[in-house]
Amino acid sequence: MRTSVHLILDACLFAIGFWLAHLIRSHVPIEVFGGAAVIESFEHYFTTFCLTAIVGAFLLEGQGFYNRTDLTGRSEMLWKLFKACVFAVVALIMILFLLKLQLARSVIILFGITSFALVFLKEEVVRWWAQSEYGRSQAARRVILVGGREDAEALGAECEKQLRGGVEIVARLYLDERPVDELPALLHEHSANGVILSAKHTAFGEVEKAIQLCELEGVEVWLLADFFKTTISQTALDDFLGRPVMVFRSVPETSWQMLTKQILDFMLAGVALVALSWLFLILAVIIKFTSPGPVLFRQKRCGLNGRPFMMLKFRSMVMDAEAQKESLSAQNEMSGPVFKLSNDPRVTPIGRFMRKWSLDELPQFINILVGEMSIVGPRPLPVDEVRKFDDLAHRRRLSVKPGLTCLWQISGRNKISDFRDWVKLDLEYIDNWSLWLDFKIVCLTIPAVLSGNGAK
Repeated sequence: MRTSVHLILDACLFAIGFWLAHLIRSHVPIEVFGGAAVIESFEHYFTTFCLTAIVGAFLLEGQGFYNRTDLTGRSEMLWKLFKACVFAVVALIMILFLLKLQLARSVIILFGITSFALVFLKEEVVRWWAQSEYGRSQAARRVILVGGREDAEALGAECEKQLRGGVEIVARLYLDERPVDELPALLHEHSANGVILSAKHTAFGEVEKAIQLCELEGVEVWLLADFFKTTISQTALDDFLGRPVMVFRSVPETSWQMLTKQILDFMLAGVALVALSWLFLILAVIIKFTSPGPVLFRQKRCGLNGRPFMMLKFRSMVMDAEAQKESLSAQNEMSGPVFKLSNDPRVTPIGRFMRKWSLDELPQFINILVGEMSIVGPRPLPVDEVRKFDDLAHRRRLSVKPGLTCLWQISGRNKISDFRDWVKLDLEYIDNWSLWLDFKIVCLTIPAVLSGNGAK
């Protein structure tokens, strides 16, 4: 409920931010990056006004802005807010492009600044209220810890250390020493408004009874469902056929961030194919007249969850390249199942030029447009190389869509000779994925390509 209130409030603040940006630019003739656009009346941008409000709030949610505790530092809050506002500005540009609207560039920049300022001001007011005596009295939780002595004492120490002032532990009920039937008396005696139930070493029958007793009292229960040890999976709750289920997930979950990523992939791929059509035509003609064979190279690669798809590239090798691969296997410079060779004799002269500037990868925008690939993600490997994986953990790199660029591309790929290091970078990307990380990888890919740091 608290998150929903903040979500709606922040959506309103992003809307006000857009209105203020338009108002300021309407009265102050400022412009950035040269030029001066004509300012239409605000009614002309009403649809944009509504969309920016919705997108801005959900971008905050995507950045984990509402997952912070009351003790989260101001710097972390500012950083998440800054990233969300940067993406909101990018989203505004794309909305204007889709709606075919003209808007002064200064309004777009001012929108990011005013939205940042308004949400920050709201957060400071909330922080001030939460730290006031009245706010603390209203927000304080009076809870009872229930569970085995060892688990409850460890949890109590952690609560007192990390949740000072937010949670007051008024009593403890150790189920390995006292029966769960004593819980109602403790609730009455201490006027508790919450129960934290640690079920790690507690019989499920007692857990169920404790929850039922709290149901009758109208007291909220927080069940710590940490009975299973996992190393990389994140735990979430969901509903299956009307029953609560625990979900152990070691890949990015479906969220507004993921949906935004898919929309951006589709839009950027479409724009790239149109904008670079002239380059496609030039490269196709050069390839056709300098080397016998087709213009495009098609190869089955492993996509999401290992599902094969036909990846496209401009052909950079001779026609019988696959037949020659076996004779060159002794010169492989990459350990593991992957074949990489710096001075590959199978590469044509034009192919060497294309590889240096990564131009051979351009047709993969078609794969992105049809949903087989993403702009950012682990590079897709040939099906036969994936079959040679000798470590099941390596297959987790297949748990997300393959991409045109990735951490490996910008982390000195020509210096990486161990396949395990390559996989390590892919898993680091998966475990830390966010739209902001994608944005940074794309920004770092551009200078890497322009520097001619091409593929092997």
